[in-house]
Amino acid sequence: MNAPWRGLAASHASDPGWYSGRRVTVMGLGQWGGGLGVVQWMLRQGAVVCLTDMAKEEQLAASLRPLSDAIASNALRLRLGSHAVEDFTGAQLVVANAAVAKPWENQFLRAAGAASVPVTTEIRLAIENLATDRTVGITGSAGKSTTTAMTARALEASGRKVRVGGNFGGSLLGAERVSGDEWVVLELSSAQLWWLSAEGGGDGWSPAVAALTNIAPNHLDWHGSLAHYAWSKGQIRRCQGNNSAFLSTFAVDAPAASAAAAHALGGDAWWSDAIMPSHAAPVPPTLVVPGEHQRRNARLALAILAACADHDRAPMRGAEACAALASFTGLDHRLQYIGDIQGVRCFNDSKATTPEATLLAVSSFPETARVHLIAGGYDKRIDLAPISSLASELAGLYAIGATADEVGKHPNAIKCGTLETAVERALFRATPGDVLLLSPGCASWDQFTNFEERGRRFAELLRARA
Repeated sequence: MNAPWRGLAASHASDPGWYSGRRVTVMGLGQWGGGLGVVQWMLRQGAVVCLTDMAKEEQLAASLRPLSDAIASNALRLRLGSHAVEDFTGAQLVVANAAVAKPWENQFLRAAGAASVPVTTEIRLAIENLATDRTVGITGSAGKSTTTAMTARALEASGRKVRVGGNFGGSLLGAERVSGDEWVVLELSSAQLWWLSAEGGGDGWSPAVAALTNIAPNHLDWHGSLAHYAWSKGQIRRCQGNNSAFLSTFAVDAPAASAAAAHALGGDAWWSDAIMPSHAAPVPPTLVVPGEHQRRNARLALAILAACADHDRAPMRGAEACAALASFTGLDHRLQYIGDIQGVRCFNDSKATTPEATLLAVSSFPETARVHLIAGGYDKRIDLAPISSLASELAGLYAIGATADEVGKHPNAIKCGTLETAVERALFRATPGDVLLLSPGCASWDQFTNFEERGRRFAELLRARA
């Protein structure tokens, strides 16, 4: 599915002076501010920017707040609640948000292409401005954020300078120029990788060190098919050079999922010949973050470190990296270790908004009979029986939110209603050595603005009892 447009010439993309006075349309700010970095960067370059988003101004209030001065001075023109074709055909450059689904079919991007207006994305602009071959790219359907964080931690522990970006860590546009001895670690989504392919309208790009965690059906609304999703992931290595490295244990760790993805691609298992460095440091015997999947993430991070050491010829310092990973407490709201409260190990997994994610979290602990699980939340009309049935094998199941009745219908479950009550009841019943886990299996919108607020509140309640 080729893009009906061309990208910006690389010579222009890497020359900030080119943008001065140019008409640039940024398509999509997003309620989480995903387009904020590129808008601010374009304004600093002196571009004449039009920001257009299908969401209305009140929905984007938080994302627009950092742009208030530019809006007040008319340096930034807004078109919110709708798009207009003339903003795309009359521009000299369009920057599309990678969240725009099936961009090759989008009527506004197609109109830009028909008018010979180049179309790009923030990730492509950032990479074109990096001017370094010390790049790591990490992708996958699950685990890529944690692997990215672990990789950055391992590289830093080995004495290397590191910068993190892409789908994790914020925009690299506008940051200080990358130094020659600095490694850039990028978490790359399937959408970002499609935009970095030749089909996305550019020249095609892959990092010097690439890694894949796994592939499972995901974001099919964006791609249209599993085949396109898996093909887009393949851009992580498609344009690598002779001195590059591609790392993955997907085919070995998940043979059934690997076979399913390869079948969707007509047998093209582009990940099957990945080579893991034999000299990579072994995973530490114990990690703060629980679960075999976290050990796989750590193993991949240490393999990436070994590949980076091969590339830059500096010492690997695997012992230091292992020590850093052993104390890694996890990403916020993803099986994040909060601490020991009254002798109870507490974990915040507020990002778990499906029953499958909750089951995975519970299975991360070797003794489920010592796990006190807080679950429930907004009712998405999905089957929560898999969570409710856990009550027979857990130390406690504490049901909260709009789904408290469904989650707590098992006789052994305790209906608490609020997170505050659940924490109080769980800590009262728990004994030293037990685990208290917030892994709701539901969205947060009944009682909280988002899963981050829910996770922060959980941590506040615990720390108040420390």
